[in-house]
Amino acid sequence: MEIFKNVPKIAYEGAKSKNPLAFKYYDADRVIMGKKMKEHLPFAMAWWHNLCANGTDMFGRGVANKSFGVKEGTMEHAKAKVDAGFEFMQKLGIEYFCFHDVDIVPEADDIKETNRRLDEISDYILVKMKETGIKCLWGTANMFSNPRFCNGAGSSNSADVFAFAAAQVKKALDITVKLGGKGYVFWGGREGYETLLNTDVKFEQENIARLMKMAVAYGRSIGFTGDFYIEPKPKEPMKHQYDFDAATAIGFLRQHGLDKDFKMNIEANHATLAGHTFEHDLRISAINGMLGSIDANQGDYLLGWDTDEFPFDVYTTTMCMYEVLKAGGLTGGFNFDAKNRRPSYTEEDMFEGYILGMDTFALGLIKAAELIEDGRIDAFVEKRYASYRNSEIGKKILSDSTSLEELSAYAEKLGAPALPGSGKQEALESIVNSVLFG
Repeated sequence: MEIFKNVPKIAYEGAKSKNPLAFKYYDADRVIMGKKMKEHLPFAMAWWHNLCANGTDMFGRGVANKSFGVKEGTMEHAKAKVDAGFEFMQKLGIEYFCFHDVDIVPEADDIKETNRRLDEISDYILVKMKETGIKCLWGTANMFSNPRFCNGAGSSNSADVFAFAAAQVKKALDITVKLGGKGYVFWGGREGYETLLNTDVKFEQENIARLMKMAVAYGRSIGFTGDFYIEPKPKEPMKHQYDFDAATAIGFLRQHGLDKDFKMNIEANHATLAGHTFEHDLRISAINGMLGSIDANQGDYLLGWDTDEFPFDVYTTTMCMYEVLKAGGLTGGFNFDAKNRRPSYTEEDMFEGYILGMDTFALGLIKAAELIEDGRIDAFVEKRYASYRNSEIGKKILSDSTSLEELSAYAEKLGAPALPGSGKQEALESIVNSVLFG
């Protein structure tokens, strides 16, 4: 039975199209730098926002009807969400989805019943996957919504809560493997603290690492060969999040010997909340060999919380795709951890949000490829550091064959160095504008 009867299969119509239910830039089979656009941009539907979020906020009840014709909070509703989700993905040409455990079933009071429900719904999802060819990008466990996690999950002060979190991770891994997921995500949620007056930071961080190490051991034992991910996020919901940004998370992984199994799942809105640009956290992940997957959204610079908007800023998606292309692509994909604004509550709005996001990243991909093919930015960066490759002292520095004593003697003979050369920021930004709008 068709659920979204008023929405046709979304087609590519080109930049001049005025049809709100058509792609203007996302042309799945268009070849960019030797690969089809859909291969550069393996898009995923976020189960939680798209099929569960109804626009509820701290000031008002939900406005979007996500019942899909069935009583909510039931297994029948869980199956209706599966039907809606797969129809939605097919109509948009999206080939992946992502989920939390409690997105796909209503959580019971008894974890044994929750697990039974997860087994039942994952059987149903598996049938849909085989019928459609749609795949699971990654799974995760929601260890932040339930009141038991008010002090965190891996970082909880309660051994019983820690054990419950471990049980959720185990089952979420079981379901991820069952559905053939390419990755498994740890989103810190409430892994952080409000005040040092009641917190043993060292203890909590070591316990988070213990939970992750157990997850790796169990996942590998049941045949999970994909990447584990940390999704960095600053200050929300806890004032001090342990996974503040990419650099912090990478340092944590290396400190605890987890860096061989984990990569980063970078979210645009989280990066900007940390005081960085989206492309900053992508670059930090890439140069450390840990760029894995992306949560595709954007935030509002006027608001200090995670607004999870569908991306429309082409400048940002261009810079994102520039980093992704330069890094050789992702091992994961682009998950739309994005939701419609509260007043956008119709079924058509659901599709139009995804069309906006997919088009914005497609245009970013096109323009990033043009920047790379233009070559002027790469050539400038190469030239900027040329003194290390072209001078004897520079070569010695790069080969670790000099010392402070030798460099000091060199500096005394030099007298004073010339200025290091203009950074040409304004000229480089002009190049970006000329490629974007020329």
